[in-house]
Amino acid sequence: MKKFNIIFFVLLLSLTSVAQKKLTVAAAANVQFVLNELVKDFDNSTGIKTNIILSSSGKLTAQIKEGAPYDVFVSADMKYPQELYKSGYAIDPPKVYANGLLVLWTIQPGIKPVADLSVLTSDAIKKIAIANPQTAPYGEASVKAMNYYKLYNKVKDKLVFGESISQTNRYIISGSADIGFTAKSIVLANEMKGKGIWVDIDRKSYQPIQQGAVILKHGNETNQNAAKKFYDYLYSEKAKIILKKYGYMIK
Repeated sequence: MKKFNIIFFVLLLSLTSVAQKKLTVAAAANVQFVLNELVKDFDNSTGIKTNIILSSSGKLTAQIKEGAPYDVFVSADMKYPQELYKSGYAIDPPKVYANGLLVLWTIQPGIKPVADLSVLTSDAIKKIAIANPQTAPYGEASVKAMNYYKLYNKVKDKLVFGESISQTNRYIISGSADIGFTAKSIVLANEMKGKGIWVDIDRKSYQPIQQGAVILKHGNETNQNAAKKFYDYLYSEKAKIILKKYGYMIK
């Protein structure tokens, strides 16, 4: 009986160790495709399995404050992770892992995106997809770009708001919107290559979006080893190579 108990205890420890290696990463929707590649490389390097939860940075922040059991938060900006740190939900101040860029994208024939956004006033464009600027940093940057060219008030009635970049992309791809703003990382993904045409929005109209990450209090308390390894990996040279491939600017 004693031998059985010892074997059971060892097995239980082994199962507990495996469970602790599973990591939950809450991530902004703009990193959807690049994060899949990052996670695959991280898994191959460490053996740590990772679950990805995608949404807008603002919604994920609200979920974390409500007790969502996420280990690491990969945001589309610095504001939300900084807010979590100041509120005690993250163990350290956020660091920038990449700078995101904005593009104008359409799959509709006959519509040609231009960097100064002037095409948005065309009668051919009835609906413009944009992520919610209240919760999605790429939506906020899109509004800044339109304001820079003094177009926002001219086209605001055409705007269709997605809860995140993912929903915004669905509006564009499905044709629910004629054109839309999205992250450059989306259009450079293999899954999106050959779908429509896009153009870089002139960077003078908005600031490249500083994107930060933090280890969350929950991750530090329940999955510290895996959370720390993923966080360190995100800032590694290997990760930087992958991020650059998806159009992110790395300093």
